[in-house]
Amino acid sequence: MAEQPMSIEMVEVKAEDIMGERRDMFDGFITATKWGIGATVVLLVAIYLFFG
Repeated sequence: MAEQPMSIEMVEVKAEDIMGERRDMFDGFITATKWGIGATVVLLVAIYLFFG
């Protein structure tokens, strides 16, 4: 079996890059949480109005 050449480029990782990625992930998590809580409240109110 022939060997496959492998080349890995190493780039410098800065703290600002890491914090930027974490900030973006946290902002996405907060947005999804807000939408999830809002959808749950609307669903519960709808269930109460229709069946309560």
